[in-house]
Amino acid sequence: MSDGPLIVQSDRTVLLEAAHPDAESARHDLAVFAELERAPEHIHTYRITRLGLWNARAAGHTADDMLQTLDRWSRFPVPPSVSTDIRETVNRYGRLTIERGDEGELLLKSTDRAVLAEVSRNKRIQPLLIGQPAPDTYVVDAWARGHIKQELLKIGWPAEDLAGYTPGTPHAIALDEDGWNLRPYQQQAVETFSADGSGVVVLPCGAGKTLVGAGAMAATKTTTLILVTNTVSARQWRDELLKRTTLTPEEIGEYSGQVKEIKPVTIATYQILTSKRKGQYAHLDVLDALDWGLIVYDEVHLLPAPVFKLTADLQARRRLGLTATLVREDGREGDVFSLIGPKRFDAPWKEIEAQGFIAPAACYEVRVDLPADERLEYAASADEERYRLAATAPAKIDVVRDIIARHPGEQVLVIGQYLDQLDELSQALDAPKITGSTPVDEREQLFQAFRDGTVPVLVVSKVANFSVDLPDASVAIQVSGSFGSRQEEAQRLGRLLRPKSDGQTASFYTLIARDTVDQDFAQNRQRFLAEQGYSYTILDVGDLVAA
Repeated sequence: MSDGPLIVQSDRTVLLEAAHPDAESARHDLAVFAELERAPEHIHTYRITRLGLWNARAAGHTADDMLQTLDRWSRFPVPPSVSTDIRETVNRYGRLTIERGDEGELLLKSTDRAVLAEVSRNKRIQPLLIGQPAPDTYVVDAWARGHIKQELLKIGWPAEDLAGYTPGTPHAIALDEDGWNLRPYQQQAVETFSADGSGVVVLPCGAGKTLVGAGAMAATKTTTLILVTNTVSARQWRDELLKRTTLTPEEIGEYSGQVKEIKPVTIATYQILTSKRKGQYAHLDVLDALDWGLIVYDEVHLLPAPVFKLTADLQARRRLGLTATLVREDGREGDVFSLIGPKRFDAPWKEIEAQGFIAPAACYEVRVDLPADERLEYAASADEERYRLAATAPAKIDVVRDIIARHPGEQVLVIGQYLDQLDELSQALDAPKITGSTPVDEREQLFQAFRDGTVPVLVVSKVANFSVDLPDASVAIQVSGSFGSRQEEAQRLGRLLRPKSDGQTASFYTLIARDTVDQDFAQNRQRFLAEQGYSYTILDVGDLVAA
């Protein structure tokens, strides 16, 4: 028996003693295959899931690697049932393969005929199979490559897709590494993706996911469709590709609500792809406009549900997903695994921070008391109204002022969910605001004014959560959010993680109404960042004034 920081339980939960001197090392190793469920002050609870194990296996980690992590850091012997379960679950990955036959047909194969017999009798899989040329082989209907992978994952038999990819139309793309180079982890991510042809690269916000995309494009040298969250992101991608590659403006097209260009490299927004006209998706032609050899999904954790269905039909094309977190609040991580591909590369946030490539950050939770009249209104309200009342408490405005005063000369983002609250903050702070209704050109002007320091404080809605490059932001104040969204918490901290020229530590504040659902949701929101090794210091309003 050792004095390790972990206790592994027979229900596949793992307890981590947060104050243990080896807690950070154990957390780093455990996060490869386990997901953090709860993170109170002293004991953090992780769960080992099937999808987590399969993602780890696809990224190159074996069952032995994972069990060695548990054995190394566990205070007590790992329950034999857990060891057996991990081995059996990991070994399910790859028992079924999808391959190409001599005539180009799609084949489902397995050396384990019992497994093949089991899946072939499934009522949702059976219609996708159109023949059995050999005892260990079924022919899959040509259109069903993505669909069968989804169904196989649901019944616990994830297939390894070895059927290859269309090369697409060749197009010369190279990195223009004049005065810069891909960082080692970026190069490793590109090489790992290129070896497999599809999958997801997980990197912290500010760690250069766009450059990984550019590296993948240079490696594949083919026409590329890039799908992004919004028009601002599309233009940032365009600027970065022009700066970092040999591509010219004539080779890069934007396909958005404002512009409809098809070029050898086309950047389209998820919004335009999922927009409907007379009940039909109006812009799906972009998916077949050229013989794309690579499709890049930026912020893949935000992929809209309709795009999953469209992606099921794109399995013959190389697919690269880029994200800071595989967490999806809609629970569709399995569809990312099946249709975009499994996790191929993952660099922990604190590891990249230790290398100096993202800024260190201190996280604070500031607890605000509701005045008696607001507390009574909150208590008398329906459940669906309580979060809004707590999140938009007027008392938060003075706290925002105190925090800004605590950071003279720094660039501050004030981030919120509710438009009326953002209007009040913009007026109270005499600061410009950006919301979804702000025209794209005006957004870009305000973001640029913030970057060059002309605007020191910017009030923003969730439109600034994603793919907005604000390298000089060093303070973020979150006044309200999307309930308990872990992915949003990660994205908002990510706005601060570009390295600062003076090595400054970023400060991330979350304002919480004490003893309300606001506080309950905050605990859930913080789970992903706690998994990455960030801890939240609890502050009272008096602590800010004293500082």
